[in-house]
Amino acid sequence: MKKVSYFWALLIIIAGCSESSDNRQQEDLPRIAIAGLAIESSTFSPAVTHEEAFHARRGDDVFSFYPFLAPDSLNRKRAHWIPTLRGHALPGGIVTREAYESLVTETLDRLRENGPYDGLFFDIHGAMSVVGLDDPEGDFITRVREVVGEETIISTSMDLHGNVSRRLARNTDLITCYRMAPHEDALESKKRAVENLLERIESGKGKPEYKAWIPVPILLPGEKTSTRVDPAKSLYAKVAPAANQEGVIDAAIWVGYAWADEPRNHAAVMVTGDDREKVTSTAEELATSFWEVRDEFEFIAPTASLQKSLDKAIASDKSPFFISDMGDNPTAGGAGDVTWTLRRILERPEFKSADGPSLIYASLPGPKLVEQAVQVGVGGEVSAYAGAQVDDRFSPPIQLTGTVTAIEHGDRDAETEVVVKIGSVNVIVTKKRKPYHHEDDFTRLGLNPRETDVVVVKIGYLVPELYEMQEGWIMALTPGGVDQDLERLNYERIQRPMFPLDEDMEDPNLEARLIPASDEL
Repeated sequence: MKKVSYFWALLIIIAGCSESSDNRQQEDLPRIAIAGLAIESSTFSPAVTHEEAFHARRGDDVFSFYPFLAPDSLNRKRAHWIPTLRGHALPGGIVTREAYESLVTETLDRLRENGPYDGLFFDIHGAMSVVGLDDPEGDFITRVREVVGEETIISTSMDLHGNVSRRLARNTDLITCYRMAPHEDALESKKRAVENLLERIESGKGKPEYKAWIPVPILLPGEKTSTRVDPAKSLYAKVAPAANQEGVIDAAIWVGYAWADEPRNHAAVMVTGDDREKVTSTAEELATSFWEVRDEFEFIAPTASLQKSLDKAIASDKSPFFISDMGDNPTAGGAGDVTWTLRRILERPEFKSADGPSLIYASLPGPKLVEQAVQVGVGGEVSAYAGAQVDDRFSPPIQLTGTVTAIEHGDRDAETEVVVKIGSVNVIVTKKRKPYHHEDDFTRLGLNPRETDVVVVKIGYLVPELYEMQEGWIMALTPGGVDQDLERLNYERIQRPMFPLDEDMEDPNLEARLIPASDEL
């Protein structure tokens, strides 16, 4: 018995030593917090975004955003991570001040509770608009900086459709953004922001010696700046080689967000590193490259009026033929409930009969119709109004009368989805607005977009899955909160002159503005 007791005692001692060693190793690791809020919000839409739209995750749930920080990943083991709050909302209208203050205040409280920090991974979009507040991300990071202190290294990850104000540039240390639109490299970019942060902490190099920031007076919609084609393809191909130079940490080009009327809304370039000449010259070369190709940007696909788009789709022998209902694109900030396009589709004689060209329309919010559909069930008849509860500037609510062919519950955005068959048109109606980007968004509703003649989606450029599916595609110039005709938006507060709104403007000053840590704004 004594030998057994000694054996177990030895195991306990060994385990204790191992645990002590693990604890010491954990104590030696850098302490890095995670925080951020992301939304793209249009000030030209009557929609308003509330707190629940951000689906905020807290504590360890934050890790679910980042596969590269999975428990068994190398990056997870390189630091003691302190996730606070991370929220990501579907693009929409301006955020209420109450929602913003609630989420920011909670983030700051969580940061206070768990400090101090060696670093902070600040994961944002960069195009959030808030009632009564210019430059929300600049305000947010300034308040974060006041909590974490000047010694903490902040690494910011952004969407290339975000905006980089001087205030944001001042308060971040490392910064990067996506290099692809559509954003197929989103996770890669976030991982880069994390690894840049880890490398600067682990190497003892700390904050970069230099940050070069250049505002570029260009404001273009994403549908003209896709990196699938030139000039954006060639322009963004210069970013990785620029960032990989000795003495440079990262380089980035922001197209900016066109559907908000604030002074910070414009393109930008930013480069960080330890070699002053490389940092400044690289920033200036990228900014100049952008300016020199400004006249070459065109829509990523053919564009036309809705009528001509429908004429072309119906006449085409290619299917599925996709039509982008661009003006009310909920993934760019549209309300998602403009009925203007659907009304005109249902008025077309080609779609009146069940044996007409098959068409899917995705989608339109209509909670009352959804409620009625749930009551009558699949196969039942419904007649109720949908849409235009938020944005009725172009067309009133539309009465939809037809047969319910599908009902699905539990979607994160839509909550409940139904399909109503009207003539040869399948209209997807949702309890809450939802973008339709994936094939299974349709197939789970019993719809087969690959075998449908025409698919109309509230979107701008097609996301990869839909792009690979389409056999024909046109972007319809429809009205809404993200109108592609920027001339119709009546900007009042953006900085002028601005290309393309002021085509005869003189060449701007594209010299690098160095922003040291002591730069006071």
